[in-house]
Amino acid sequence: MAARGPPRFGPLQLLLAAAGAAAAALDVCADAWVAAGYARAGHPGWAALGLALLAAASAATQACSWLWFRSDPAALRPELPRCLLAALHLLQLGFFYRCLHALKLGWKVCWAKAASEEEQNRLAFFSHDISMLRLFETFLENTPQLTLLLYVIMRTNKAEPSQGLGICTAFLCVTWSLLDYHQSLRSFLQDKYELSLGSSVVYFLWNLSLTCPRILVVALFALLWPYGVAIHFLLVWLAMFLWVSLQGTDFMESPGPEQLYRAIVAVILYFSWFNVAPGRTLYRSIIYHGFILVDSTLLALSWLLCRSPLDEHFYLIPVVSAALPCYLLGLLLRVSYYKWLHPSAQAQQQGSYDEVDANRRTDGLEFRTVLEQDLVNRRMQCLAQHQFVVPVLAEQHLLNGAAAA
Repeated sequence: MAARGPPRFGPLQLLLAAAGAAAAALDVCADAWVAAGYARAGHPGWAALGLALLAAASAATQACSWLWFRSDPAALRPELPRCLLAALHLLQLGFFYRCLHALKLGWKVCWAKAASEEEQNRLAFFSHDISMLRLFETFLENTPQLTLLLYVIMRTNKAEPSQGLGICTAFLCVTWSLLDYHQSLRSFLQDKYELSLGSSVVYFLWNLSLTCPRILVVALFALLWPYGVAIHFLLVWLAMFLWVSLQGTDFMESPGPEQLYRAIVAVILYFSWFNVAPGRTLYRSIIYHGFILVDSTLLALSWLLCRSPLDEHFYLIPVVSAALPCYLLGLLLRVSYYKWLHPSAQAQQQGSYDEVDANRRTDGLEFRTVLEQDLVNRRMQCLAQHQFVVPVLAEQHLLNGAAAA
């Protein structure tokens, strides 16, 4: 099979990349502005917590960015001196440097009459890392900030228009980062398995339907026990960290950074599903969603049963009652996606094994190949192979030598 590179980077992709970089910068400014508002309103504890969440998320994201730069092939390392690159990450500017570097390369590729395959692959390499780092930053910072924002609104029984807009924007950012990450993984597949508009809508909706109830019940639990939610997070995080460790992830280049990756994934799993290991995900997914469903139900029941009869938050009861149907709807959409829209399902629908044409077709997924393997982002390629499992029947054909390579 001829080598197939990534999809061509066009003006639309350049515009989306620029919008993503601008949104990341505006998000940091908005979080700092909200924290300043808490301080002006006489709530220094909320302000300190908001800034601490922002600092912790930024530090973890910058650490991953720096570790990836160090382990990348020499041909893909930036032209900046090593000390200057380290200084940018210490100043929490490493991620933004990645975005600007990708935009510069994207501008060159976009308007070039005949961009070389090497330039396309270099751009794809950087774009994959940016997508992963954006996902990390979103779940380390946006979801906790959103939980804090909901808690403050319910605690004060007052919502400014900017807060309502911030809630909607934050929910969209969380689900959009998941969609962008999934699209980035899909780019490793051949063209026929790229994410369609309908698939994107379903993927977006099921993530939104699963994430919203989880954040809501955590904020409600914090309304009764502000310090108890910290203990709850720590216990669930430890359980998720142990679960990820038992799956034997191998994402980073050395054991130390791998523990950082597992710690970040454990935070993501506190709010949303995230696959990190090869093999069939059905049973792992059932265990995870069953655990989160039970845990979220207990949090909601704790608020319903323990709140004071004089509590002014009676208007939240219909909202809490709608949380379970919303989560179940998300699960239904997720099952529908994996049943009909997932690449593995598409591969099974499109490919049919027959002894006559066994040398021409395969039931398995087809991954893009690149002539220069140093230009392949092995981190994201590994996750893509974990996410898009080759159907069992196709795997047996390949192992038996029935299908051609």
